Amino acid sequence: MAEPILSIKGLNKSFGPVHVLHDVDFNVYPGEVTALVGDNGAGKSTLVKCIAGINGIDSGTITWEGREVSISDPRAAAALGIEFVYQDLALADNLDITQNMFLGREIHRFGLLADGEMERKAREVLASLAVRTVSSVRQVVANLSGGQRQTVAIAKAVLWNSRVVFLDEPTAALGVAQTRQVLDLVRRLADQGLGVVLISHNMNDVMEVSDRVAVLYLGRLAAEVFAKDSSTTQIVELMTAGRSGSLGLAPQTAAESI
Repeated sequence: MAEPILSIKGLNKSFGPVHVLHDVDFNVYPGEVTALVGDNGAGKSTLVKCIAGINGIDSGTITWEGREVSISDPRAAAALGIEFVYQDLALADNLDITQNMFLGREIHRFGLLADGEMERKAREVLASLAVRTVSSVRQVVANLSGGQRQTVAIAKAVLWNSRVVFLDEPTAALGVAQTRQVLDLVRRLADQGLGVVLISHNMNDVMEVSDRVAVLYLGRLAAEVFAKDSSTTQIVELMTAGRSGSLGLAPQTAAESI
């Protein structure tokens, strides 16, 4: 079994008197999709913000490729090779696909924007991901469908030689056909060797594309299971009660978390 490329051990985070994350362990493996699930308030967003360097951690360690690291801000996360695609996608509607993909990271040559080079790289990334729903990288984002926008946001994340990509609710508000396209893209990312973290409330999506499922329950890791060995019922029980049969938090711990 491959070693995790990103490993979180014993992470704790409090906001004032509120202890949000309790000794959370979380691993991301190359070439795999790891789903991060939990009910509202379980701590998913806080954990992701700690990994992104948006929130500082109170205790615990973050290990990247076997060495302990400190992620002080989002730039430090990006420098390691960790990218995030948040639910709002952070795309500029008035710019085209190429301009969005390089926004804030434009390539300059001799003091001028290397527009042709950026366009070529944008096309290459979309081609490498087998994206066929975008006809031109000069399309204005305002004219794209929801699925196409999600595709552009994901392509933007992998453009920078990222090794781990976090996707926050990538199929939310998408139709059936667009959801299918995005899920296929998520699977292709993992097949290309990236570690993919899928944050989703859609259990059908989770069970279809994930290799592992990490379940948070009220700030604690209830369990990490292989998707093929689990079921939607088991995952939902872990999300809502912290336990499913003999799997999950100890009964006393689950009760104390409520």
